[in-house]
Formats: sequence, C-alpha cells, structure tokens
Amino acid sequence: MTKITPLSDHVLIEPLREDKKKGGIILPETVEKERQEKGKVIATGPGKVKDGKRVPLEVKRGDVVLFTKYGPNEIKIDGKEYLIAKEEDILAIIK
Repeated sequence: MTKITPLSDHVLIEPLREDKKKGGIILPETVEKERQEKGKVIATGPGKVKDGKRVPLEVKRGDVVLFTKYGPNEIKIDGKEYLIAKEEDILAIIK
C-alpha cells in the first residue's frame, strides 16, 4: 500500500501506460513519453469542506479515470511515478 494519504479533494493516481503498438504500428518513443491522461486511483482525500460540511469525492480507490493532461502534479514514491490531482481535474470514470 502507498505511504501517501492525499488531503482535501486531492487524488493519488497511478498513470496507465498505453500499448506501444496501435493497429500493428510501433509508435516512436517520443509518443510514449507524452504525459498520460488515464490512470487508476490509488488513494483519495476525505473531500473538500464547503459551508462547514465535508463533501465526499465522487471517485474512489480502484477507479480508472481520465484526467486533464497538465492538471496533476508528478511525484515519485519509492522510484515509481504517480500523479496527484484535484478532483476537478478528473474528467470521467471509465467503467
């Protein structure tokens, strides 16, 4: 389990890497190094406080989500890359 507990409405996301091949074509390394926009929620904060009440997050641990490309901040934990995003940077949950 992770050693990070996000605060407020922040979400810890593990980026999901896409396959290097698309339709039988191997993509160049520059495409692979672009920031991912899809990931798995590893941990969430308790939610934002609004009007004195805690508003729980809509996403939960284990959800696969789409997020804005440059909204999340990159961090490394034990040599592994993660992203921390505000819930507002998450665009959708993939079912």
